[in-house]
Amino acid sequence: EFLMDMILETAPAVTIGSRTVVGVTGGTFEGPKLKGKVVGPGADWPLRVSDTFRVLDVRTILVTDDDQKIYMTYRGVIRTPAPGQQGERYWRTTPIFETDSKKYEWITQIVAVGVSFTVPQRVAYRIFEIV
Repeated sequence: EFLMDMILETAPAVTIGSRTVVGVTGGTFEGPKLKGKVVGPGADWPLRVSDTFRVLDVRTILVTDDDQKIYMTYRGVIRTPAPGQQGERYWRTTPIFETDSKKYEWITQIVAVGVSFTVPQRVAYRIFEIV
């Protein structure tokens, strides 16, 4: 079931060996049950496993339009075709949510999957609740 679209604004990446740090500086999220903005601090610490495979490790804060805070973390993978090979990029995440808001407590009790989509100069996901 569709949960929300999330569009993240990011800072330039800093690479340290096989790890990269990408700050999450802002963004928005919107779905039928919640909407609002993404606020800092937040970042992604992806690990380059190979030239075609990365493991994501993201933490950020969502603030709903009624001023409730939700802490979101997700792990994920990005697999790209090797140079010269056919195929599409595979980019999936598994968000987990924490909040002390009674109104949004339900989001802490779901399993979710995010699928990337293209938004120029942004990182974007369509997030689904697995029912």
